[in-house]
Amino acid sequence: MKLKSHDLASILLVASFAIAHPLQAEPVKQAARAETYGETFGRKFFGGLGNIFTSVAEVPKNIIIVNNQSNFVWGLAGGGFKGAVNMLGRTGVGVFDLLTSPIPTDPIVYPLYVWDDFYAETTYGPAMVDSNP
Repeated sequence: MKLKSHDLASILLVASFAIAHPLQAEPVKQAARAETYGETFGRKFFGGLGNIFTSVAEVPKNIIIVNNQSNFVWGLAGGGFKGAVNMLGRTGVGVFDLLTSPIPTDPIVYPLYVWDDFYAETTYGPAMVDSNP
């Protein structure tokens, strides 16, 4: 059986959701503790993959956000442009996190995944800040 390119893309998309879904589990309420190196590596590696493959969801997300703040026409035009810019930003952060996953740092993008808080504006923080000072 020969896989076509759209079949392979579908399999990769489903696999990225399957990999990233366990990362969404609510943490057990414990005393505040620092992330271990393995947890940080996993968050950056799988978060980078998730952000690369799902960054396209920034476009409809920003259309909805801008539409709710103003009107339909501006939501499509401004939200579409803002979503495209955030899509590029999230993709870049995903590639950066994937390549630098062995280096323990804090997350750069908030929310960590595009679907975490769908109605929150995507913001970017400082890069290469050590998560365990």
